Amino acid sequence: MIGRIDLHLHSTASDGQYTPSELVAMAIERRLLAIAITDHDTTDGIDEALEAARGTGLEVIPGVEISCDIPRQELHILGYYIDHHEPILEEKLRTFRQSRLHRAKAMLDKLAALGFPLEWEAVTELAGGSSVGRPHIAQAMVKMGYVASTDEAFDLYIGRNGPAYVERYKLSPLEAVSLIKEAQGLPVLAHPLEVTQFVPSLVEGGLVGLEVYYNGYSPEDMRELANLARKYDLIPTGGSDFHGPDVLDTVEMGGVEVPVESWERLRALAEVRY
Repeated sequence: MIGRIDLHLHSTASDGQYTPSELVAMAIERRLLAIAITDHDTTDGIDEALEAARGTGLEVIPGVEISCDIPRQELHILGYYIDHHEPILEEKLRTFRQSRLHRAKAMLDKLAALGFPLEWEAVTELAGGSSVGRPHIAQAMVKMGYVASTDEAFDLYIGRNGPAYVERYKLSPLEAVSLIKEAQGLPVLAHPLEVTQFVPSLVEGGLVGLEVYYNGYSPEDMRELANLARKYDLIPTGGSDFHGPDVLDTVEMGGVEVPVESWERLRALAEVRY
């Protein structure tokens, strides 16, 4: 069963397999009503997606996904209906991308020391000119035969607690919420199951939504998160977190059932803010 909306997609502008235009074409083929381009720490793919969707009836929601630093793990904040040309947002995202670049090079140094050398050019080729991320390093490791899958690369080497992991510049969760609000956007806590303890403080900071419907979440998980969203009057959103099968072997675009009402509530709130 294919859902009618997907509010969590990644393109080649960050670490996805497909260009923004290709994502739009796939969404139209699947008869989706709306998608959100939520690339990691960049909005570079949004204009292309908006142009590709012009006149098709598909709504492309300008979005972003910002990585945040919390003790012993990461927390991600999604921003919807952002002004993706807002100067303050763009300046901060440039800082993130530069930090990703430095981090990727440092991780390759660590992998070489562990006996898994990778050519920088091979990794950047996989990135296709976009910001180099850990999925690109994982893909390169698979191509070299060091690991059997990208999941194995993360689990054994480049995940947060892995021997080749390197930290990078991040905002705090509240700083990310504030940045999205400065760009006239709607901040939503992404894949929140392991970080629900942060919800009360984020709500005080301006959080408006919770990603309830997500790839891999059980019906019980989603019920628990839906109850949490109701408790704090948050919009329950959702999406596939689709990167493409060659990057991350997850569900297909539209593979997570997300109520159309989630999109309608986000859009209504965005119209009020504007």
